[in-house]
This record gives sequence, C-alpha cells and structure tokens, in this order.
Amino acid sequence: MARGEWGNTLIDLDLTERTAIVTGASQGIGAACVRLLADHGASVAFCARGQELVDSVASYGDRVYGYVADMGDPESTKTFLETASTEVGQADILINNVGASPSRNFLYMEDAEWEQLFQLNLMSAVRCSRHVLPNMRANKWGRIVMISTVGALYPNAALIDYAATKAAMISTGKALAGKYGRDGVLVNSVLPGLIHTAMWDRAAGELSEASGKTPDEIMASNSRGVPVGRYGTPDEVASTVVFLCSDAAGYINGQAISVDGGSSGHI
Repeated sequence: MARGEWGNTLIDLDLTERTAIVTGASQGIGAACVRLLADHGASVAFCARGQELVDSVASYGDRVYGYVADMGDPESTKTFLETASTEVGQADILINNVGASPSRNFLYMEDAEWEQLFQLNLMSAVRCSRHVLPNMRANKWGRIVMISTVGALYPNAALIDYAATKAAMISTGKALAGKYGRDGVLVNSVLPGLIHTAMWDRAAGELSEASGKTPDEIMASNSRGVPVGRYGTPDEVASTVVFLCSDAAGYINGQAISVDGGSSGHI
C-alpha cells in the first residue's frame, strides 16, 4: 500500500485482477467506462446490439471482450452473462449502463411501450445484478454501479417512462446496498446530467431543422443552465464510475451521485 510524503495512504484506483461487466457499451458513457476500467487494469466484458459496434469498442485493448446482446430480452441477457463469465471470468464489478430514452407523448403511449422500456432499462439491471451477486458475496468483494440520470430526480413529461425506469434503478440500488453491504458488495448509482453524447448531437440536429438555429447554437443554449457553463463528457462520468469501483471508495454505499456540473438544486 503506497504512502505519500506525509505518511498518508495514497488513493488506490488499481483494478488489476478485477473483472468487470459493462452493459450497453457501444458508445458514450458505456464505451468510456470500458476504456477507463481497462486502463486501470480490469478485464472488461461488455455488450452491444450489433457486431460492428462490438468490434469498434473491442479494439480498445487486449483486456476488452465484446459480445452481441439485446439486454431487453431475458434469454439474450442470460446468454451474454453466462458466456462472459465462462470466457472472461466471474464479475467483481458490474456497470448497469444499458438504456434508452425515447421522447414520446404520454397520452399516446401503449402499455407495451412502457413494458419494453422497463425490460431494457430496469430488468436488465435486475437480471445482471442477480447473476453477479452470489460470486461477489462469496468473495466478500464486489461493486455494482447503476447508471441512472438526474432526470430521475427531475422528471419531465417528454421522458416520463425513461425517468420512471431510472428512478427505479436508484431505488433498487439502495435496497441492494442495504442488503449486501456487509458482504463487501457496494452498490451505488451515478446520475449523469447534460453529457455530450451522440444522443444530444442528434437532438440538436433535429431542433436545428425546426428552429433555424445551428446545432452549435442549440448546444450552447442548453449549456447556459449548467453552473460550470458546458456539457460534461462521457469520460468525466466514467471517472466517477471507476472511483466507485476501486478500494478508495470502500465506505461509499447506497448513494446516488450526480455528475451534472452543479445543475441539481436539491440538498
């Protein structure tokens, strides 16, 4: 254990000999988590829906293993988890990142649309957590991170089902943290705010066509409400995730941590 000049234990972010699973890692926050976990020594198994997306992320390094899976489908999820466990190893770390955020009108949404989003956003996290917990408990060490959203705290009608699924993830994480903390398994949620991903680029493009403003103008307008004055990056979210997965975060459990540049106004 390394110590600094004044004899204090240095922050240890080393994840060597740890195995991680990241769901929905084709781009954005998920892909950033894969890269940074691997950079800190972990072997990382991840999934995406298409082979081309899997190949692009798997090129990050020899400790990264990609699989095609539909996390909204129970059988596809089961196959991914069992194959990754056999080929890469039992997971010490689970990042429940996969999710969709469709914008739609509440009055015109069918029950099936609600159910499909809960299957993808919430039930995938339930199934993955249920799969990894026995081994984590046996080893007396584990980390589960739910990638939620500040929208779970501040929901709006345009993303009503998305916010509901992500709020449920936070609740599930807190319950698991209370149950399994004594087994050395720590469960936390990370709540990204305005993060510059492909989703926001697409949204700015669509608004540009309707408003006559350029995508850059729309992005700049969006960021004015953020106290730090800009969008966050996927890497900044991934940095929080890696910290929570390390031994340095050994006394952080059951928390919902906003990564939003100070946008959240709650106490």
